[in-house]
Amino acid sequence: MKVVIFCGGLGLRLREATPRLPKPMIPVGNQPILIHLMKYYAHYGHTDFILCLGHKADVFKEYFLNYNEAMSNDFVLADGGRTVELLHEDIVNWRITFVDTGLRASIGQRLKLVERHLDQDEVFLANYGDGLSDLPLPSMIDQLVESDKTASFLCVRPNYSTHVVSFDEGLSVRGIQTMAQAGIWINGGFFVFRKEIFDSLGAGEDLIEEPFRRLIDRDALLAHRYGGFWAPMDTLKDKHNLESLFESGRPPWAVWENGTVGDGKPRLAPG
Repeated sequence: MKVVIFCGGLGLRLREATPRLPKPMIPVGNQPILIHLMKYYAHYGHTDFILCLGHKADVFKEYFLNYNEAMSNDFVLADGGRTVELLHEDIVNWRITFVDTGLRASIGQRLKLVERHLDQDEVFLANYGDGLSDLPLPSMIDQLVESDKTASFLCVRPNYSTHVVSFDEGLSVRGIQTMAQAGIWINGGFFVFRKEIFDSLGAGEDLIEEPFRRLIDRDALLAHRYGGFWAPMDTLKDKHNLESLFESGRPPWAVWENGTVGDGKPRLAPG
């Protein structure tokens, strides 16, 4: 299946960390978060990517045009440096389509602009490009394929410490809970779509607001609830959390390294 990744946003909340980089290109360890995400999809056999570019599109193009497998993998150097034998490879079997979808387009507009690159695929995948998970992807795909629905999106527990407050009409507080305790689930940014999604996507619309409301009205939208590891990179604190997990030597999203497919056990980023 093709994988559409939305890479065109401005990433305003992380601008203080890396003002010259678009958010999907911000590094986690020695590689951009985008590469971690693409490796995740490739682990499940999905290596045909469509990047919806916008803000600093040249940064993405230059990175991949100059990608050096030896800088990201173990290798053997021989013949006085004339021969490099790679022990592992990342992107050699990947196909990546780079599409400029504008500086200020919404997610829905960006998706519409790459529709022609999906060919005749009846089902495709999509991702916001700024979060990581150990979600067992085949189960999410199967859930949609075996249904008559048009779209499915990942629902996860928020992993930040904001509190939910309940109070009466007199503003007397009746309860304070963490978001997890309150039973709140949020959009985790992983999607599975049938091509029919474009029938619900109007000109100039965002993805979640109008199109998803139409799908809800038709009972054509699935939630894929997952309680395992998921972490965004929306803020500088989020970046530090992901860095800490990477430096631990066993980042939970790296299913291509640890051979796991997600065990459903809650494992949140520290902090």
